[in-house]
Amino acid sequence: MIEFQNVTYAHQKGNGVNNLSLTIEEGEFSFLIGPTGSGKTTLMRLIYFDLLPDAGWVKVNGFSSKKMTKRKIPKVRKFIGMVFQDYKLLYDRNLFENVALPLHVLGYSGREIPDRVEEALELVGLEGKDYHLPNELSGGEQQRACLARAIIKEPDILLADEPTGNLDPVASFELVRLLETIHETGTTIIMASHNYNLIKGRGRPIYELKDGVLRGR
Repeated sequence: MIEFQNVTYAHQKGNGVNNLSLTIEEGEFSFLIGPTGSGKTTLMRLIYFDLLPDAGWVKVNGFSSKKMTKRKIPKVRKFIGMVFQDYKLLYDRNLFENVALPLHVLGYSGREIPDRVEEALELVGLEGKDYHLPNELSGGEQQRACLARAIIKEPDILLADEPTGNLDPVASFELVRLLETIHETGTTIIMASHNYNLIKGRGRPIYELKDGVLRGR
């Protein structure tokens, strides 16, 4: 499903990944652990083809960075959901409109969208809050809204980049349990975190990044 082969990417300020090789199988739920600046976000962006390697190659769902073009990137992203630490919600639109946005971009009909939005909101526990603006939601609710937006297109792969970084311990635990529920539908999930205590003991593969170098646990 996801393969890195001797991948190097260097940012101007030095942080990135260095000679990284990694394989994530279809249907796997993996954790990516490491401190701030270790390369976790860079790895996520390489999977999303937001970045292309300086050396080596990345293959995602049959698409290779070696043959990637700007025209192909939207095709790859149809199959990838992304959850950001800072939510990236549109604050002038209500919850329903935020979650529906990917479906409008993908050209879904107006008839299909309401049912799909309601299903996604129910899954993440936000039913009945359709008309709330983001600033009327708690931090945990905003992160669940971001998750609903990511899963509404039923992606094969879900990337969660430090999704619990701004949440209290209870909300963090609930979000990981929610990701585990989504994983049960067959979605391949990678969650990045700097909080080892949150993810240990869950029986999932854990990959540790330090200074852009991958270390297994």
